[in-house]
Amino acid sequence: KTFATVASALTAIESLRSGDRTRGAWNLAQVLNHAAQSIEYSIDGFPQLRSALSRAAVGRPAFAVFQARGKMGHTLTEPIPGAPALDAQAPLDKAIALALAALRRFEAHSGALAPHFAYGQLDKVQYTRAHLMHLANHWIEVERLPS
Repeated sequence: KTFATVASALTAIESLRSGDRTRGAWNLAQVLNHAAQSIEYSIDGFPQLRSALSRAAVGRPAFAVFQARGKMGHTLTEPIPGAPALDAQAPLDKAIALALAALRRFEAHSGALAPHFAYGQLDKVQYTRAHLMHLANHWIEVERLPS
């Protein structure tokens, strides 16, 4: 799954239903809350940044590879450094609303963006791609109920 636009990601999230789930270690609410954290932190600032050397020597090249491939690959249970733990009991409807609100807030945001904890400074276009690739990477574990 890929998301070419924020609108396509919003549509996918809006279409989730209570019986949908993931095949991974995190449930769907945790995945959506994790994505929302990442999006919100791109505006408000990440709780912890990797070292400047790590961002330059590892993070920037990794992001360049992801951009070139058009998809991201990362450990799907890796929390954002310093972020609050993801609640396994969080209700799905609230996680859906949070992810939608975060994406809409990001889309409307026209101010400065915070450095990414691993990739460093990204502009709006780069962050948009990062968020869409991040969500798509997690989406590979999403299982939808039959219609």
